[in-house]
Amino acid sequence: MAVTGPIARPGILDIEAYVPGESKAPGGIKPAKLSSNETPLGPSPKAIAAFQASAAELDRYPDGQATLLRNAIARRYGLDASRIICGSGSDELLGLLARGYLGPGDEAIYTEHGFLVYRIAILTNGATPVVAPERDLKTDVDAILARVTARTRVVFVANPNNPTGTYIPIEDVRRLRVGLRDDILLVLDAAYAEYVSRNDYEAGLELVATTANTVMTRTFSKIHGLAALRIGWVYCPENIADVLNRIRGPFNLSAPAIASGAAAIEDLDHMELAKRHNDEWLPWVGAELEKLGLAVTPSVANFVLFHFKDGGRKTAAEADTYLKSQGVILRKVAAYGFPNALRMTIGSENDNKRAIAALAQYLKGVA
Repeated sequence: MAVTGPIARPGILDIEAYVPGESKAPGGIKPAKLSSNETPLGPSPKAIAAFQASAAELDRYPDGQATLLRNAIARRYGLDASRIICGSGSDELLGLLARGYLGPGDEAIYTEHGFLVYRIAILTNGATPVVAPERDLKTDVDAILARVTARTRVVFVANPNNPTGTYIPIEDVRRLRVGLRDDILLVLDAAYAEYVSRNDYEAGLELVATTANTVMTRTFSKIHGLAALRIGWVYCPENIADVLNRIRGPFNLSAPAIASGAAAIEDLDHMELAKRHNDEWLPWVGAELEKLGLAVTPSVANFVLFHFKDGGRKTAAEADTYLKSQGVILRKVAAYGFPNALRMTIGSENDNKRAIAALAQYLKGVA
């Protein structure tokens, strides 16, 4: 007799589930976890204090509008708080944008090595994902525009992109916006914006402020060190904020998350300390990887994508296995179209040196 039960909506079982970076090493080895782009400095002490203070009111529902957090973000960047929506990480907000603006018969575009959550969000809402090729592992504006059809409703662009760490200048982003129809929503995912030190880069705040069809998402999981609390925010036009407020959960951020996030974004000294650490160790890691004969994709974020020679004796898969045996955990990126590459987060001085030393041992045949 056939087993009966609820049947998932068509297309749901075609979605490949997102697999996060690994976090544990075998045999009780203390890991150097460099797989999830977390800051090695941890959260601001002020954020920790705010989290601890919130324990006194765990019996109360949080503010469903996340007013404290939205106002803190607005003060930090000089924004209109009514146009800021907070969510459980930027992942939830990306999903809400897809839910609000995509459906069966629609198309959404993202780049070939773009964040995997875009594809999941598109398919979850019954729409069709369209992949635009990149040029030199960077977003190609012309390739995106060439793939726009009458059914295109949303374009997702990560800038900087994960897992490549590459970016495109704000002038290219503006050119993309001008080239898209007015009814196409441009989603700028700026999760790593705080790490970028390039004069031609802008996260998208001005474009959101001056157009009716652009949004920018940000996260507290990276430079602010609050990944465990799942805090994200989106800046958007008023009409889009209205849509998101209608479909989001009424209490989609916990009280500890709201309090910690507000404290974190006001601690500019801690954020600057995290950025200075990254500015010091990002080029060091890249240079050391190149000394080992590995090809490195230039990154402006807090991670590095590096490549093994195709057809060579040493492979990313074998390197990953060896590194884990040594307690060094990097990120496999085959799902992003890089079967022979690994991504390494910029960690503490000790973890960075530990990872490079383990890679050197593997490449020298010690493994």
